[in-house]
Amino acid sequence: MKNVVVIGAGKVGRLVIRMLGNCGDYAVTAVDISQKAAESSIQKVDDSGPMAGASAASADITDDAALTKLLEGQDYVVSCAPFYCNVLIATVAARLDVHYFDLTEDVACTKAVKELSKTTRAASMPQCGLAPGFITIAANHLAESFATLDTVKMRVGALPIYPHNRLQYNLSWSTEGLINEYANPCEAIVRGQLVSVPPLEGLERLSVDGREYEAFNTSGGLGTLCETWDGKVQNLDYKSIRYPGHRELMAFLMEDLRFNQDCPALCKIFDANVPYADQDVVLIFATVSGTAKDGGRLTQRSYVTKTYHQDIDGEHWGAIQITTSAGICAVVDLHREGVLPANGFIRQEDVPFEPFITNRFGQYYSP
Repeated sequence: MKNVVVIGAGKVGRLVIRMLGNCGDYAVTAVDISQKAAESSIQKVDDSGPMAGASAASADITDDAALTKLLEGQDYVVSCAPFYCNVLIATVAARLDVHYFDLTEDVACTKAVKELSKTTRAASMPQCGLAPGFITIAANHLAESFATLDTVKMRVGALPIYPHNRLQYNLSWSTEGLINEYANPCEAIVRGQLVSVPPLEGLERLSVDGREYEAFNTSGGLGTLCETWDGKVQNLDYKSIRYPGHRELMAFLMEDLRFNQDCPALCKIFDANVPYADQDVVLIFATVSGTAKDGGRLTQRSYVTKTYHQDIDGEHWGAIQITTSAGICAVVDLHREGVLPANGFIRQEDVPFEPFITNRFGQYYSP
């Protein structure tokens, strides 16, 4: 049994704790700034006590000494904390040779984790959720059937099923992470050149199962793929999927009212006024075109799937909670099983598709 610390017992962290804690292969320590939240996350559904081998702790995760005490003697640390906490968590994990996994979409954080991976004997794997995360695994799987790559389009939407406001959106995951995606420059490859493109631009329309959506640039969703495929593909980009009209209102807030210069203020407004909803759907849409290995003509192949909110082990969870939690739990599981490299920096494109999608956690992504 492996010892794993899960930091953050919020919307996603709570499900990560329960997935790992209930499977029988991990002794989980749930950590949150709130002792009550940490303790609640490890309780059995019938309130008969904590999950076997599970414990709870409260800690200031911005304090090096507190993190060091938590991580000493552990095999894994899984960060479900806000992205701006992850560099310190990764620093302590590297110093203690503890395997590090996180959910960050922040590009600067990922670069810092990559540098830290050079200083430790453990594995370092950021961006292990949905996007970045599984969308890269799916796109890479498609790309493997091509002799040459022309265009790779990666689109993901975490959407309310019953939107009822002008934004056509409800909160279902980290508000800070959401606004961060709308505020920061986005990596892309355009006509063979690695470039930076503005968030909220590149508006396009798409249709899936007869319903119309819009998609536009958001940061972080490509993970390390631009660096990996630079020189190997002509066009590569990532866009978030939303219902039509959402992008226009967000551009007004971020650009015209300049909330891109004060993201914390907009987070407070959203948390206070945009309802949370766990009746949601995650839409994954990856398309790759190029010269196929089995023929010389230009060919396009796509991977499209939807995951809906559902009950797991007697509790109801939103689709974004399920897909994000399943993503990080699956790669931790694959690392424990020896499918992934034992140490060093691990990219999402290093994860083989079939072992992931057939994993006990990864199977939640199955169509």
